[in-house]
Amino acid sequence: MNAPEKIKVPTMNTIQAVNRALDDAMGLDPNVILLGEDIADAQEGGIVGVTKGLSSKYGTSRVRSTPISEQAIIGAAIGAAIVGMRPVAEIMLMNFTTVAMDMIVNHAAKLRYMSGGQTHVPLTIRTMTGAGFGTGGQHADYLEAWFAHTAGMKVVAPSSPADAYGLMLSCIFDDDPCLFIENLPTYWNPGAMPQLGERIPLGKANIVREGSDVTVISYSRILQDCAAVAQKLAGEGINVELIDLRTISPLDEATLLKSVGKTCRAVVVHEAVRNFGVGAEIAALLQEHLFSDLKAPVQRVGANHSPVPFSKTLEMAFVPQQPAIEAAIRKALG
Repeated sequence: MNAPEKIKVPTMNTIQAVNRALDDAMGLDPNVILLGEDIADAQEGGIVGVTKGLSSKYGTSRVRSTPISEQAIIGAAIGAAIVGMRPVAEIMLMNFTTVAMDMIVNHAAKLRYMSGGQTHVPLTIRTMTGAGFGTGGQHADYLEAWFAHTAGMKVVAPSSPADAYGLMLSCIFDDDPCLFIENLPTYWNPGAMPQLGERIPLGKANIVREGSDVTVISYSRILQDCAAVAQKLAGEGINVELIDLRTISPLDEATLLKSVGKTCRAVVVHEAVRNFGVGAEIAALLQEHLFSDLKAPVQRVGANHSPVPFSKTLEMAFVPQQPAIEAAIRKALG
C-alpha cells in the first residue's frame, strides 16, 4: 500500500505578496502609480525585486524610477495624490524617510486638516527596515513611533505575506496617507497565500492565538518570536493570548482592552527602541482604562537605547531576543 501523498499548500513570501498587491491595485485602478529609486525593470524592479515586472506590464509612465532624492519622490507623490492619483512611493530604507520628513509630516499628513477636509492625500509610502544584515546605524531603525505620533498618518506593519497583501490593498485605496513598513530580514520567508482581492481593514488587530493568562501585543517580524515563546510556554500550561496589531495607527484600542480585561496582564514587544516607543503608548492606554483590573504592571520589551550596531554580536544584543520576551511574560505572571 502506497503512503498517502503530502498535499502541497501554496505559499508566498512577502516580496511576492506586495508585488501581487501592487499588480492587483494597478489593474483595478489606472490612477495607481508607483514612484521610487530603481523600481522599474530596467533597474531590476528595486533592490530586492518587489516591483519586478510591473513597469513591463504597465509602462514606465505608471512605474517611474526616480532620481536619488527622497524629498522629490514624496513631493511628486503628494502632488499626484492631490490631483486624483493614488501614488505608491517607495523610500528604499526607513531611515531615509528622515530626509523627507518635512514633506511627509508638514504636507501629506496635514493637508486634509488645513483644507477643512476638502483635500485628501491618498498616498502610500512603502519602506523597509530591520536589523540582522549588519547594515549599521543608518539603515535598520524602526521609526514607526515618529509617524504614529503624527496626526493624519496611518502606520501599518504586517507580520506575514498574507497580511502584507491585504493591508497594502487597503492602504492604496485609503484616502489618507499611509506608511507601510516592510521587514527586510523576513522578505523571503514563505507564508500562507492571501485571499486574492481581499482587503484587511486598517485599524483592526488580529488575535493570532487565544489565551487566558497573559496578553502579548506585538507586530512585524518580532511577532514570530512572540509566537515561538507562546508555543513554548503552552507546554508548561501557560496560555498566552497573542495579538498582532497590524496597524499601529490607528490603534485597535477595543481589541487590546477586551483582551487585557480578560487576562489582566500584558506584555508589549517591538523591535524599535524601547524608550518613548509604541509600547509606552499602549502601556499608558491599558493603565488608564484597566488600572484596577491589572494584576501586574504592563511589561515592555524593545531594543536598547542606541543606534543599531554594525557588529553582528552587538546587533543581536541590540534586538530583543526570545529569552527577553519569555522573561517579561514570566515577570507579568509573577
